[in-house]
Amino acid sequence: MAGEEEEKWEGDSSEAILNQDEIDSLRGDDDDFDPNKIGVRALLNNSSVTSERLPMLEIVFDRLVRLASTSLRNFTQSNIEISFERMDTMRFSEYLRTMPQNGMISVFKAEEWDNFGLFTVDSELIYTLVDVLLGGRQGTAILDVENRNYTIIERSLIEKMVHLMLADLSAAFDPVAPVTFRFDRLEINPRFAMISRPENSAIVAHFKIEVEERSGSMEFLLPSAMLEPVREVLLQMFMGEKFGRDSIWEQHLAEALWISEVDLHAVLDRKMMTLKDVLKWEVGTQVILNASPDSEVELICGDIPMFYGRMGRKGSNIAIQIEDKIKRQKD
Repeated sequence: MAGEEEEKWEGDSSEAILNQDEIDSLRGDDDDFDPNKIGVRALLNNSSVTSERLPMLEIVFDRLVRLASTSLRNFTQSNIEISFERMDTMRFSEYLRTMPQNGMISVFKAEEWDNFGLFTVDSELIYTLVDVLLGGRQGTAILDVENRNYTIIERSLIEKMVHLMLADLSAAFDPVAPVTFRFDRLEINPRFAMISRPENSAIVAHFKIEVEERSGSMEFLLPSAMLEPVREVLLQMFMGEKFGRDSIWEQHLAEALWISEVDLHAVLDRKMMTLKDVLKWEVGTQVILNASPDSEVELICGDIPMFYGRMGRKGSNIAIQIEDKIKRQKD
């Protein structure tokens, strides 16, 4: 029986051995398939990131569209249409591979959150804005976009536009979480715009801009680590969501408490007496207190002691000058 079981085990083991073609397919080394889409390599090279939806962040970008439309129209004195296309979640390394070629990359810092983000403008939008700002061609002429370095004038004009967009982005975040986005530097080479680890996730917002029947695109990249301090706020479905709390009633109660009247009593001294002595009191009976003009006076509200003070006089009235707060033991 032992020999049969050993032979059976050896037979099962031989059936479980994979041939070289199956091993190559499992690893993703098969020549007939894309190695980045199958096998173990697909897991290692996967650039997609599963992230929770942030409804409030979409509202922020919608608000940015309205603010930026006005700012860029005043900046260019031209008819500009901005639309928010989509919001993607990807790894930072994947974004660097797919970002627009020959575009300008603005690195900015969120002061309150102590983190950096990217604002990318593609070359079509750069040449269109420069052309409009310098009084160039109008209409639907096709721009001959060259793969060259940008001039100082072009960089200066785009930098002014970046400052406007960052100011509008700060204003768009104000109702949700006040933050100041400060321009840090302008880069052309993506290698000099490494603000995060390649494997870290980030949120990329894509915008399309139409200027004088020409179009271009711009993108905001916000690392997930940047949004972590306000993640709970961005998860809300609508502005001011409190998950069961009634903010209107809370505000009304707070306002009512501030104008409520309370009785405050000054206690000069306390003296223990028997009930027999109290029953002997008559009109004119004098009760001797162990207090002097310099003794501390206790101020109480209801049955709760509040402050210590000294008795004095202000004009024709007797006054108490508060000197210290009574420390009460917590239950």
